[in-house]
Amino acid sequence: MRGYKIAVLSGKGGTGKTTVSSNLAKIQKSIYVDCDIEEPNGYLFLKPEIEKVKDVNVMIPDIDYDKCTLCGECTRACRFGALTKLIKKILIFDHLCHSCGACYEICPYNAIKEIPKKIGTIRVGHSDDIDFIDGKLNIGEASGVPIIKEIKDLIKDTDKNVIIDSPPGTSCSVIHSIEGSDYCLLVTEPTPYGLHDLKLAVELVKEMNLPFAVIINKSGEEDSIIENYCKEESINVLAKIPFKKEYAELYSKGNLLIEEDDEIRHIFENLSQRLMELIER
Repeated sequence: MRGYKIAVLSGKGGTGKTTVSSNLAKIQKSIYVDCDIEEPNGYLFLKPEIEKVKDVNVMIPDIDYDKCTLCGECTRACRFGALTKLIKKILIFDHLCHSCGACYEICPYNAIKEIPKKIGTIRVGHSDDIDFIDGKLNIGEASGVPIIKEIKDLIKDTDKNVIIDSPPGTSCSVIHSIEGSDYCLLVTEPTPYGLHDLKLAVELVKEMNLPFAVIINKSGEEDSIIENYCKEESINVLAKIPFKKEYAELYSKGNLLIEEDDEIRHIFENLSQRLMELIER
């Protein structure tokens, strides 16, 4: 029996994605995957033992100017502006390259070869009874999608449940991280900004035809701003995480909430149970 893939996302950063992801993964004893490759921080809470570190490379063009005639075919073939013809050479902007290979294939003089360029790393390990995977994009790189694709390959055939901590927003990285998920949890906070960005996330998962529900983090007296919207749109609110100073303090120390507070552990146990019931319908 294959495991379920549950993506945790939000329309913006700072809503509590990692709080939900790491605590839920611990409750379910599942695989935790941190796809927030620009700022992965799940390791701060799960404190994994890293067993393997793998470089992630993309292929970029390298030009042999002894063969190059400056015909410009490669620059015309590139759809992303990664190659520009100057008077005496072809200038390569490797941060714009999408590794499509068009320039390599079209060069009539075999003057272009592809060479690997490291854009980041993937770490694999475990934290007590859960498996851990995260990715880290090198500073200055334009896209972490190749890292996310390699992470997704690692969990493709697993028989365990997977909790995917997605990047914030609705960018290409988010799309690739949640693609193929069995269920999505949209984490929001009860503020006008939270509602605005929740609507963006809802539009995304609807466009991708993925089942989803909402979790209200920092829950309090203003919950109605989210609840009213969810009621109008017939969206399930699966859990509310109270807005408490004690939780903020635990978070700041890198502690899992479920290991320090019985109330929050009960909330996550109920969340896990309701979530599995929805997935298995």
